[in-house]
Amino acid sequence: MVKRKFQVRHNGATLDLDYDTNDGFEVLKIQLFSLTSVPPDQQKILGVDDDRTVSTDSDLVDVSEKLRLVSINEDHKEEKEEVEAELLKSDEELARMLQAEEEALFFQQYVVAEDNGQFEQRVRPYVDQVRLYEDPVRQEAARKTVPVEELEEKALVSLAKEGNFSPSKAEQDHAFLLQLLFWFKQSFRWVHQPSCDGCGNQTTSQGMGVALPSEIRFRVSRVEIYRCDFCPTITRFPRYSDPLKLVETRRGRCGEWANCFTLYCRAFGFESRLIIDFTDHVWTECFSSFLGRWMHLDPCEGVYDKPLLYEKGWNKKLNYVIAIAKDGVCDVTKRYTRKWHEVLSRRNITTESALSSILNKIVQECRRGFTPQVLSVLEDCNEKERQAMERDLHTTVDASISLPGRLSGGKEWCKLRLEIGSDENCSLSCSSCPVRVCVDEHVTGLYNAFLPLFSHFVKEELPKSKVLEVLGIVKGILKDLQKSPFRTRMASLDSGLNSSQSFVCQALPSLYELLNALSLKKVDTDGKVDICLAGNPVETSIALPVALDALDYTIRNLKNCENLSEASLSLPLLKLNRIHSGSALASGEEIPFGIATSAFDGIRTTKWEEPNGARGCWIIYKASDNLKYKLVAYELMSANDAPERDPMDWVLEGSDDAGSSWHLLDKQASQIFDERFQRWTYKIASPSAPSNAFRFRFLAVRDVHSNSRLQIGSIDLYSEAIDGKNV
Repeated sequence: MVKRKFQVRHNGATLDLDYDTNDGFEVLKIQLFSLTSVPPDQQKILGVDDDRTVSTDSDLVDVSEKLRLVSINEDHKEEKEEVEAELLKSDEELARMLQAEEEALFFQQYVVAEDNGQFEQRVRPYVDQVRLYEDPVRQEAARKTVPVEELEEKALVSLAKEGNFSPSKAEQDHAFLLQLLFWFKQSFRWVHQPSCDGCGNQTTSQGMGVALPSEIRFRVSRVEIYRCDFCPTITRFPRYSDPLKLVETRRGRCGEWANCFTLYCRAFGFESRLIIDFTDHVWTECFSSFLGRWMHLDPCEGVYDKPLLYEKGWNKKLNYVIAIAKDGVCDVTKRYTRKWHEVLSRRNITTESALSSILNKIVQECRRGFTPQVLSVLEDCNEKERQAMERDLHTTVDASISLPGRLSGGKEWCKLRLEIGSDENCSLSCSSCPVRVCVDEHVTGLYNAFLPLFSHFVKEELPKSKVLEVLGIVKGILKDLQKSPFRTRMASLDSGLNSSQSFVCQALPSLYELLNALSLKKVDTDGKVDICLAGNPVETSIALPVALDALDYTIRNLKNCENLSEASLSLPLLKLNRIHSGSALASGEEIPFGIATSAFDGIRTTKWEEPNGARGCWIIYKASDNLKYKLVAYELMSANDAPERDPMDWVLEGSDDAGSSWHLLDKQASQIFDERFQRWTYKIASPSAPSNAFRFRFLAVRDVHSNSRLQIGSIDLYSEAIDGKNV
């Protein structure tokens, strides 16, 4: 038992409150109700020192003994006053920034060196560089290395997971570009110090060497020489500038990464620019027709559309950020800063007017020979971009988005470059998540589809060994389907091969529900049974991984069954009446691969990750159309890695008023997942009222001392059957 004394401010008064931590947070709210007459469901509790919202026991651990209580009704009034104050503050801040910019421009003319062509010398080589991206030979070489159909499928699946099964071309192109970025991040290799060519061990730098004729052919800028720490081998690391060679080697540092990736973007028809940061970094921009603007893409980091990554995340002191394209050059520094007056003070190579003249001269050279119509379109696009950058320059930075320090390259190397950021464990995350819709009806359909098949097994009184053999054949068919081209999926089953395959053919009527859930159908052809697509191929693509994972768990649970009978056709063997198609909201999430809906997509390779959830976090699932379900069980699955992030203590609550008030459904402590992708099934012991919202409050992870994160592979909620029927 721990006693804490709190001072609570409310409506100008300060109240003393004694709180026993064993009583739970709901008791604290009742105590506040007795002191202030503010009902528990109308209370908003804040820490006085940092205005942090306090909503759980774990929140109280991190705040001082001074709290502030407002009712939700009062809070709306306060919020309006705060917004008005913030607008006034914003106007004042904008005025100060504009004044600072004017002063920086005034003093710039006294501190910049005489224009000796240094700026133009920095930019000119890249103008020649980007022309290589237009070479059909280089583009074709790049395309040949890309698993195009795989990326197209992933792009369509990513859209389908958002409920978009019929995307426009612009949406498809945008999604494909992101998949190209993720693929490139996995296929290209970062080189800090190359491994020894002889034995593969660590090397030490010996300085620079002279380029060989075979290297000069591929535009080598310099050659780094390394000596092995374990054998006498000398290893050369040529810094190739020709993207054709980089398509072959697939290794390098940020210069090689951005150079090669920009070629890939052009090879697939995206309007692309190479972005040169004078403080020593390079990345790519592509024009997204879907967004209607240029989009930042950093292939080294695998990050997109986060232009403030460098200033806010890496703590870079930017000066010049220049975009180089086939039709000209552009100063895009303002896209990457919200501290323009500070940036101006560091732009000391040349004056702003001289810089503008240099860029205009290069643009005119690049566009020489263009028709008036093309020039008009380009100039219009340039003006729109300029206006957008000016507009965005003074927008407020979203404080809920956390931007990481540099992740590519070694940690010590990043520290030497001062690019580690303020928090070296930081990641691209959001502490103010949007409500996300769960597109998971197919998951429930697949889980329910195993019932007819197992009912058939029980009716035929098949021994467990035979059932496992048959399920193995079904799994093989699904794997064959998964490996086949997604637009023309097909797998065949020959009924004459063996008794188990013959039995599968006989049991096909029991498999129809599974095939329907996978958007598949059977076709009889010359004594064979072909399984092929029955509808939108993307519906099959999104469902197949779910079916294979479910089949794996079913086989594992069947092995643990003593015998197969009607009584065994329930959890955990069969997962019936899973709640689906609701919406998810979480206390935080990792972007883009650890978002809240990843906990409900039925795929074990995805997960919900809460970057600050080790000592407490929450996730809420709201049923669609406010339907109410009587929860009878739920399952949690451990994620793919990092056991220290597994949830250990949690509370599950239900709400019959969409989250205004909550009642306890289940509480667990000291739960340990022994393996990765391990499922634990928990049945609701006490009768509970039907609910239209469910909240997990995770109180602690397995190791709160060495880790700040919580992650979970999946969450499945199971309701009571309606009128004895599965839903």
